[in-house]
Amino acid sequence: MEQRLKVLILGYGEMGQAMTYLLNERNQIYIWSRHPKEGIEFVVLEEAVALADVIFFCLPVNPHREVLQKIAPLLKEHTLCISIAKGLNESGQTAEQIFTDILKLKGPYALLYGPMISEEIRAGRNAFAQVGCHDLAWFSTVQDLFNSTPLYLQHTFDISGICWSVILKNVYALVFGIADELQLGDNMRGYLAVAALCEMDKIVRSMGGQEGSPYHLAGLGDLITTATSEDSHHHEVGRILAMTNVTIEKKKELNGEGLHTIKMIKKYNIFNIADYPLFQLIDNIVQQPNDVDKKINDYLQKEQG
Repeated sequence: MEQRLKVLILGYGEMGQAMTYLLNERNQIYIWSRHPKEGIEFVVLEEAVALADVIFFCLPVNPHREVLQKIAPLLKEHTLCISIAKGLNESGQTAEQIFTDILKLKGPYALLYGPMISEEIRAGRNAFAQVGCHDLAWFSTVQDLFNSTPLYLQHTFDISGICWSVILKNVYALVFGIADELQLGDNMRGYLAVAALCEMDKIVRSMGGQEGSPYHLAGLGDLITTATSEDSHHHEVGRILAMTNVTIEKKKELNGEGLHTIKMIKKYNIFNIADYPLFQLIDNIVQQPNDVDKKINDYLQKEQG
């Protein structure tokens, strides 16, 4: 008889619900949330951690450290922690850095990144992801979890590469929404895809990732999904930044992982954005969301010069 794994889902937002949908049939699921909803059976965190074989961090990256520090002493030796967080915390750290700090390099953890729109997963459609982890045995555990589900997986040892690819794509996705709102056309979309990937590759390598890492599911795959889907929050934020009937004050109230990533990169000088013209253009529009079409034209003229 096939063994049912005990899986703890931390967070019950869209991705927490998507993971529950995928895993519920073949595994024993526990759900924890800081904001419980009526009609859902939630568990006590400490009690569920002590039982769990796998823990999914379906949380923003910011609470990762606090939650992980709280549960680390309770983890079983084989418990695999998996994060889907695609951003930087308030200290400018990635999920990989937080896991490494607390669980150390040998700790069982993995990152799961790729085109995984939660609405499509819950509708039974295919999704795709890279699993970044140091041990193939951990990847085997993830494969077993999602066996016979429509989530298709690839393994990579390039954890930093996929981590930064998926973080950066949220920033570059903004400019696709901007271009679509300005009706700049399909040719512009093609140009932006090439320009974004070139810059992502350079940044990823500067962050310790492998050359070409952004050209796979966590980078290119997720960029296309996030940059072109009408259901994408970052695409919508880009459109709003380019709208002429929305005040600058309202535009500056927008939020999202891409906007927060820009803020953290500048705050901690993680890399020099002046070295990456398209990234700098996006930051310029975010900081001063007026005359957007002129800003784009000036960028293109400079790049051609």
